[in-house]
Amino acid sequence: MARLVARALPLASRNSSLSFARPGEAGLRRSTAALPENFALPLAPTAIMPLFFISSPKRGYRLSSPISLQALPSRSAGANVRGYRKGKWRRKLPASKKPRRERQPDLDVRICIEESLPDDPEITNIAEKLEMDVPMAVALAFSHFDVANFKTRDVSINNISKFETVEVSLLLCNDQFIQNLNKEWRDEDQATDVLSMSQHIPELNIPVLMLGDIVISIETALRQAEERGHTLLDEVRILMVHGLLHLLGFDHEIGDAAEEEMEMEEELVLTTLGWKGKGLIKCSYDSITDGHLQESHSDEADRNIVDEDAVRVQQKFSYIFCDMDGTLLNRKSQISMRTAEALNEAISRGVHIVIATGKSRPAVISALKTANLAGKGGIVSESSPGVFLQGLLVYGRQGREICRRNLDPSVCKKVLSYSLENRVPVVAFSEDRCLTVFDHPLIDSLHEIYHEPKAEVIPSVEEILASFEIQKLILLGTAEGISSTLRPYWSEATKGLANVVQAVPDMLEIVPLGTSKGHGVKLLQDHLGVSEKEVMAIGDGENDVEMLRLASLGIALANGSDLAKAAADAIGLSNDEDGVAHAIYKYAL
Repeated sequence: MARLVARALPLASRNSSLSFARPGEAGLRRSTAALPENFALPLAPTAIMPLFFISSPKRGYRLSSPISLQALPSRSAGANVRGYRKGKWRRKLPASKKPRRERQPDLDVRICIEESLPDDPEITNIAEKLEMDVPMAVALAFSHFDVANFKTRDVSINNISKFETVEVSLLLCNDQFIQNLNKEWRDEDQATDVLSMSQHIPELNIPVLMLGDIVISIETALRQAEERGHTLLDEVRILMVHGLLHLLGFDHEIGDAAEEEMEMEEELVLTTLGWKGKGLIKCSYDSITDGHLQESHSDEADRNIVDEDAVRVQQKFSYIFCDMDGTLLNRKSQISMRTAEALNEAISRGVHIVIATGKSRPAVISALKTANLAGKGGIVSESSPGVFLQGLLVYGRQGREICRRNLDPSVCKKVLSYSLENRVPVVAFSEDRCLTVFDHPLIDSLHEIYHEPKAEVIPSVEEILASFEIQKLILLGTAEGISSTLRPYWSEATKGLANVVQAVPDMLEIVPLGTSKGHGVKLLQDHLGVSEKEVMAIGDGENDVEMLRLASLGIALANGSDLAKAAADAIGLSNDEDGVAHAIYKYAL
């Protein structure tokens, strides 16, 4: 991999402390520090002999003999002589300055872009998302080692706790680059989708686990994504997971049992992380069955470099489902003039804007009225479709209610009584009204800042329960208090009765079990007869994850949560940088 790294400087490097938990519970903690300006990469030891996996035209990968590496050049040589794309460099803090933790080796991930690829925002977005995706996939795969009884995996990588650092790199390149690599090191003059090289040598007693390197051709990935009916990001994730599993000792070429085991692990990783698409092995079988997989990648047309614009999303959308707080509204809970102009431009071109939010409908109308976007001809009114209160109230054509979900009265009683006894501010939402058991400045802020109806104070819990149907409850506090105390407590106290979600850090929402904003969006799409291909979705919070996945193009804003970014197809500008306007002009108009 030395030659590959020499051709492309890392876009970014992360050192992530991984908690190897059970599947689905892998935690990530990042700690980075910038390298000094005169830092140079150390020379790679020539004794390292990577195992090289290559995608065959039909069936994926096969293992070849080891190949020796050449020494890595210094940073200055790569930048000055070849003029490669510069990136951000990171290094771990010295071990003496970091507390040692058992079973938590640092993860050093390098994401690189080969210079011949077009300087395209879509490729950059994918590379930035891989900075989060690769650590999550590695942590999840490691967590399976202790709970899964693999029968065919090479177990030379097993006791992860003995290592201080785990290193892996991933390079995005074009067909010509991967073909040259394939020809030079494999004597096979054809492009492929992904290559994996293991640098792990079990006999070396060193504290660093050098997993190795993954190389992915964006051009081949783009063609395969189109053939398989998903996005470029989906395909890159599929290829990354396949290449990673090879580095971890899986090899489907050694027999049917090994192929089945690796196929199951691919699908498990993709499903657990909520990523779209099937594993590469399954995709290859399906493509052969459907007659869509090409017999050879040697056809000249397949090797042509795609036009720069071909990598960008070209789909035009007839519907945009958009969140409010943290997305359409800036941090002052206001809509900017530029965003309002973009929305009006979209409407004038026949694009339907549908609000999908945790807010009540009166709050949305109030917030957008200041920009003349509420009422007749605007994007929200009492006669327009929309998803409100986290999908608990959904309105269809002519603003008619098509869905209403209420909280279990026992949950409402428990939360309201807790509020009264512990003086924790709580607001109950009942359609277009807000209720509370006592007055509080934080409750007033819901009206003054977030445009919600002014809360009516009813100090009797019994009276509230007897007089109103409650769709959701919001507990208010500090971000730290919510995350450290209220969320853990109410997640346990309402288990099996309600869901606990967060749209903003200082509010905890309790909603009916089995409901979500995404569920409301799906109901409305079906009601309107709208297909996934027609929809672009924009959001920022964990409550937007399902909505982003339902859309043909899901965009998480830069200020969004890691969960939202991981679920999205692209990362937009922040809400304070008119991220919605930027997304509309870039993808929808």
